[in-house]
Amino acid sequence: MSWVLLRGLTREARHWGDLPQQLAAAGDAVLTLDLPGNGAFSGLRSPATVRAMTLFARKQLRRQGLPPPWRLLAMSLGGMVAADWAQQFPHEVAALVLVNTSMRPFSPATDRLRPGNWPALLRLAALWRDAADAEAIIHRLTCRRTDTRQQDIAAWQQIRRSAPVAAGNAWRQLWAAARFSAAPAAPACPVLLLSSAGDGLVHPRCSAALARAWQAPHHIHPWAGHDLPHDDSGWVCQTIAGSPVGR
Repeated sequence: MSWVLLRGLTREARHWGDLPQQLAAAGDAVLTLDLPGNGAFSGLRSPATVRAMTLFARKQLRRQGLPPPWRLLAMSLGGMVAADWAQQFPHEVAALVLVNTSMRPFSPATDRLRPGNWPALLRLAALWRDAADAEAIIHRLTCRRTDTRQQDIAAWQQIRRSAPVAAGNAWRQLWAAARFSAAPAAPACPVLLLSSAGDGLVHPRCSAALARAWQAPHHIHPWAGHDLPHDDSGWVCQTIAGSPVGR
């Protein structure tokens, strides 16, 4: 059964780093899928709703001839798309892994985007066209692993230059994330929640609240930041492999 990977706000397939290769090493087929406005679809206008992103993603999978059901691994905004997908089209999703995501009605706005980051996010918006400064801010906001910081920022600058995300698309994605509200009932498929104790962008209790509401298992990384796949992709793959969703 295939894994379909969905990244978050303004990020794309290449931002997964080596996680897809590690996941595929277990013998599973892995497909990284970009949301409209990002990556392979950077030339498209991002929808202002998560539901429209869900419908777009479903259409792309069918165009690629990959039949359901799929296992979805998604983080942040991608996690909202994956949750909506599993709730609205339950026959298409066999398992759900959500990484550092948050959504209404389970968490308040101040947990979903921690107020201490608002000044940095405003600076990021002002410097959006400056690849070096913008990616340095994103790294500082989302990563706790710093030994590869310079290489990361250089690689992310190249991604930004080759597939730039328009400022308008970034705002529409943020607006879609802010407005999205999941159905209260848990998806019919198995769900696994992964979060990071060092997430300074989205409060870790957002994943805890979702796990309680859906009675789903929840594993917490002891030090990683918001971009858990960047900080410790091995831990992500090992935790998935040891859970029911990975079998």
